[in-house]
Amino acid sequence: MTPIIAFGEALVDMLSSRLGDDAQGPETFTPYAGGAPANVAVACARLGVPSRFLGMLGDDHFGDFLAAELESHGVDTSGVVRTREARTALAFVSRDAAGERTFDFYRPPAADLLYRLEHLPPGVFETPAILHLCSNSLTEDGIAETTLSLADMAAKSGSLVSVDANLRHNLWSTGQAEIGPVTQLIERAALLKLAREELDFLRGDHPAEDWLAERLTAGVRLILITDGPGAVEVRTVNGCFTVTPPRVTAVDTTAGGDAFIGGLLATLANQDLSAQQAGNDWWHDEALLRRAVDVACRCGAHAVTRPGAYAALPTAHELAAF
Repeated sequence: MTPIIAFGEALVDMLSSRLGDDAQGPETFTPYAGGAPANVAVACARLGVPSRFLGMLGDDHFGDFLAAELESHGVDTSGVVRTREARTALAFVSRDAAGERTFDFYRPPAADLLYRLEHLPPGVFETPAILHLCSNSLTEDGIAETTLSLADMAAKSGSLVSVDANLRHNLWSTGQAEIGPVTQLIERAALLKLAREELDFLRGDHPAEDWLAERLTAGVRLILITDGPGAVEVRTVNGCFTVTPPRVTAVDTTAGGDAFIGGLLATLANQDLSAQQAGNDWWHDEALLRRAVDVACRCGAHAVTRPGAYAALPTAHELAAF
């Protein structure tokens, strides 16, 4: 089994008590452990795959909360660093009647942005792994350099690099994600997940087919394009197919995409992906990819039926019963 390593932000989602336009009574916020790469680490651990999180938390109450939550779900936190130089990031989350959310981030400054290569635990890539990254660790020069260097280190070690675009425009100083650094990260990926609207933003004036073909030619082995509750488009150099997620009533979509990628990576990890990668053939196995995307869709569908992130991610038992 190939271990999972997720790097980036762990933060506290402060989930609003209001749903849609319901404004009755005072608005309250309940803290839930979150952060996209941390969610993926938890998703994989809850599905029984060895999972490790690398990142920095503030030496504060919310940092204690996140560290305890990660550990309670079986995530290896030996690569988590604590600091007093900045606080743990917060995200205040509002939801509409369909469970779709908007974020108000208290970041920067934040502890996760201060992680550097010298904070890496020794021998982190001694054993080939799947390294998962997101664009939210590209929003400042220092953390962007760390992220891109980590991707290079992982690829050099024989590990597979997974990237979820996960664009959060209001985390960038200009109010819009910078296409340049995001593209640099994508170019280091073997596996790329992005939502339809993220594809449209990143491709700019390029036709979608041309942009996707360029990514595959450059070395991306698998591209997954999600579209909310719609069909997932799966692309490799061999062609394209779609998988339709189960129909559910969404309560909170916060962890839907992270549950999806967690289910996908967990399924691939169970195939001893590092050994297959050496043979350069895992992305040619359409039956494996269909199975992995089906699991991913069911994980995402399960997650959006519950509030919060970690607590909404299915275990193997819950997934089987779903």
